[in-house]
Amino acid sequence: MRHAGRGALVGAALLIAAAASADQIVDGIAAQVGTDIVLASEVQRLAGPVEKQMRASGAPDAEVAKMRAEILERMIERRLLEQAIRRTEIDATDAEVDQAIDAIAAENGLDRDLVRQSVEQQGMTWESYRDQIRSEIQRQKLVSGVIQANVRIEESQIEQLYHQRYDSQPSGGEEVHLRHILVPVTSEDASAADQACASARAARQRIAEGEDWNDVARDVSVVNPELGGDVGWVHTTNVAGWMSDAVAKLEPGQMSPAIPTRFGCNLLRLEDRRRFEALTYEQAKPRLYRELFEQRLGEEYADFLEKLREQTYIERKGMYADAAPSLTEGLVD
Repeated sequence: MRHAGRGALVGAALLIAAAASADQIVDGIAAQVGTDIVLASEVQRLAGPVEKQMRASGAPDAEVAKMRAEILERMIERRLLEQAIRRTEIDATDAEVDQAIDAIAAENGLDRDLVRQSVEQQGMTWESYRDQIRSEIQRQKLVSGVIQANVRIEESQIEQLYHQRYDSQPSGGEEVHLRHILVPVTSEDASAADQACASARAARQRIAEGEDWNDVARDVSVVNPELGGDVGWVHTTNVAGWMSDAVAKLEPGQMSPAIPTRFGCNLLRLEDRRRFEALTYEQAKPRLYRELFEQRLGEEYADFLEKLREQTYIERKGMYADAAPSLTEGLVD
C-alpha cells in the first residue's frame, strides 16, 4: 500500500545558514515545493549508500540518475504531506510519541533505553528521533482522518470479488501441503538432465542423513528457496500431472525419489493432508473486505497526492531538473 507510515522515515530538513549567499543556497537546493525546499544534501544522504551498491554492481549512469530522481520524488511527496498536515493543524502529543516508541521497542524486544542507545549510536539525537516519530504519527492521522474517510466498500463489491475468486473452488476432496526442490536443467546438452538428477539425489541424501530440508533447498533449489520450497496447500485436483503419482504415495513427512522432468529434476515432500472444505462467503468476507479497503485506500492516497501536486508550485533544480513526475507511482512507503 502506498500511504505514509510504512517504511523508513526521511530525515528532518537541514537548516541553511543565514550568512550563506543566494547563489550558494540555489546550488544546494534539489527542489522547491511551495514555500519549502528539499536540499541536495538530503537527497545525497539517502541516495549515497544505494549509489555505492549500484556502482559496485556495474549499474550505468542512467540507472543511478533514475534512482536519485525517485528518491527526490519521495522527498517531494513528504514535503507535500507536511504542508497538508500544517494546514489541517494535525498534531501528535508527547504521550502518543512515547506510546509509539514503546511499541517499536516491544516489537524489537527492547526497552526504551536500548532504543535510545541504538538511535544515538547511529548519529541521531534523541530529540530528532522523537520529531521523526511525531511526524510519522501526524502522517498516519492525515491518512486516517482525511483520506481514509473517503473510502467506501459496498457489500456488492465484496460479493463480486468472492465470486471471482471462489466460484470455481472444489466442493470437497482433499488438499495437500507440499514442499518442492527443483534442480534445473541448465543446458540442452544430453548430460545436463543426468547432472540435475544426480544433484537432486545428492540433496535427498543430505536430508535423509539429517540436514534440514530448508537449508538444502536454499542451497540447490530454484523454487522459493528462501521459503524452503514451500508450495503451500494445493487441492489434489490442481496438483501438476507429473507430481500426482508421487504425491499419492507419500505419507506426511515423507520425500519422493528424484523425479525427472523436461525442466529439471525434482524432490517433493508431503507436509500434511487434510479434507478440503470450500470457503464460504462469510468466512472469506473479512479478508476480502480488507483487500478491497487497502486497494481503495491506495487509490485515494494517490489521488490526494496528485491534487496536492496540482495545487503546489514544484520546481526541480540543477541536476534534478529533469526528474520525471511519472516516477512517483508507488514511491511513498
